[in-house]
Amino acid sequence: MFYKYCYEKYGGIYETNNLLRCIVLCRAEYLEDFLSKSTHGMRSANYKGLKELGIEGKGITYNNNFKSWTFNRHFFNQAILSPKFTNEVIDWTNELFNELEGYWDKLFSREEIIKEKKNKLDFFIWFNHYKNDMIIKLLTGERTYSMANYFNTLSDEKSGHQSERVEDSEKLFQAIRKFHTGYLFFSVTTPFIRRYVPYYKNIANDILQNIGFTNQKLDEIIKRRRQQIEDTPLDKPLPHDMLTSMIIKNTFRDGNYIETGEANRSMTDSEIRVNLFDGISNGSYKSANMLSFIIYYIAHHPNVKKKMLEEIDSIFQDDKMRTINKDDFYNLKYCEAIVKETARILPIVHFNTRYIDKPSEIAGYQWPADTLFLANIQAIHNNNDYWEKPNKFNPDRWMDENFEPKKNSFIMFGGGLRLCPGRKLATIELVCLIALLFRKYEINLVDMNSPIKVKCDGGILVSCVELLVEIKPRN
Repeated sequence: MFYKYCYEKYGGIYETNNLLRCIVLCRAEYLEDFLSKSTHGMRSANYKGLKELGIEGKGITYNNNFKSWTFNRHFFNQAILSPKFTNEVIDWTNELFNELEGYWDKLFSREEIIKEKKNKLDFFIWFNHYKNDMIIKLLTGERTYSMANYFNTLSDEKSGHQSERVEDSEKLFQAIRKFHTGYLFFSVTTPFIRRYVPYYKNIANDILQNIGFTNQKLDEIIKRRRQQIEDTPLDKPLPHDMLTSMIIKNTFRDGNYIETGEANRSMTDSEIRVNLFDGISNGSYKSANMLSFIIYYIAHHPNVKKKMLEEIDSIFQDDKMRTINKDDFYNLKYCEAIVKETARILPIVHFNTRYIDKPSEIAGYQWPADTLFLANIQAIHNNNDYWEKPNKFNPDRWMDENFEPKKNSFIMFGGGLRLCPGRKLATIELVCLIALLFRKYEINLVDMNSPIKVKCDGGILVSCVELLVEIKPRN
């Protein structure tokens, strides 16, 4: 609300001064230099807290070391954008959705619920757990049981999975969820406050304890996978998950490896761990929120829902059980348009940040080194200069073959050097889940008059708090 007020009062570029000076950019044309130059590749200043969190100069999301960031980004892209990985995404979307339906069947089989014919559930919580299981499986190749743990809290009948593994899954799930809050806390508090002021010291210790637990679990997974690779004969195939790809890259197990005497180095365990952590924390949290917003907007736009169901039914006919495949994904054009339009009208990430460490020109002005910039995605995505009727939820705008958004006016996955490497994975999952849900179920909001319940983490990430829906089989 604050940034919206400032945009309406001061226009396309303005400055805020709270804990640090910040320049806010609210027009697409101002992002040309902001997104394109390598000198603007830094996400934020080199806060001392990054080193305490163990992520300074590592991974992708918070890595300001350009050489290290490029090295990690190259690995990440090669692993996550491969055709084999695409197949894994679709296969596990089907597999875990079947598991989810199994839990729903057990919960909703009780006689009193059947008589009501409408089964109520918190959509966001279910799919937050679903996405956690999904992304960890895709990135590490190992199963977690977040959905099973949530089911166990709702039902006297247990999931059937080993209780110790289910409990460990919940601990990992909660530890990862706390990280975003932890990063913001360590960014805005000084080392003195974190270490010596009792209240803040307790918060810092809790965050560090959670990160220590997460690091331990990921290190155990990496160690197991290295051993599995070592024990696998050279003529036998290896898994297609990202962890395996990162371990074998630039080794003799890499199918593209060429021994030159000066081959690129392989990745260390600490680098692999931070990359996994980046992928898990970003891949679960954001997609679950996005899917919840999609459900909300579909429920409020019957004409959109009608067109979506026509597309889904034309592809699957009367078969509500067969698995979704790659061809289905490419044919679900209107479902993909719904994903894009939801991201346009209510972006999960309201701001992209960049930090310059040398004097630069941006938006026609000269700026000194050590200036932080925010790109106001919400303002750009809803600007009349770039979008016809920007406040209207209209997926049809994306169905015109000649439609092309003005440059930098649609930055669902960011832009420039730091364009999200997981964009393909996220799109595939969201489109396939829309089809899996609506081909079989009728989904309505419990309260159509209530606005969607959201919260804003640090003024940057918008997340769903609760989405109560009524769900029943489609006729």
